[in-house]
Amino acid sequence: MALLLQQPFFQVTLPLTVVMIVASFTAVWSTNRRVDGLSHGLDDTNRRLDRLETAVDRVNETLLRIEHRLTVLEERYSPFASR
Repeated sequence: MALLLQQPFFQVTLPLTVVMIVASFTAVWSTNRRVDGLSHGLDDTNRRLDRLETAVDRVNETLLRIEHRLTVLEERYSPFASR
């Protein structure tokens, strides 16, 4: 058995293979954690952007109503308005 463990496969190749497998699993695990963190951050950002879009839509609707009222008043009191 001791002679078998003296072979280059068991001294070099097997330890390198184990190290590569462990490093690969560690890299994949680390990447998955980062992707999960980014995904959570993007969800929060999307939620905030949705609220911002809603607020901008409300401001736009208010401005359109004000513009319409001003147009009506201008047409009503303009000296060039046809009466």
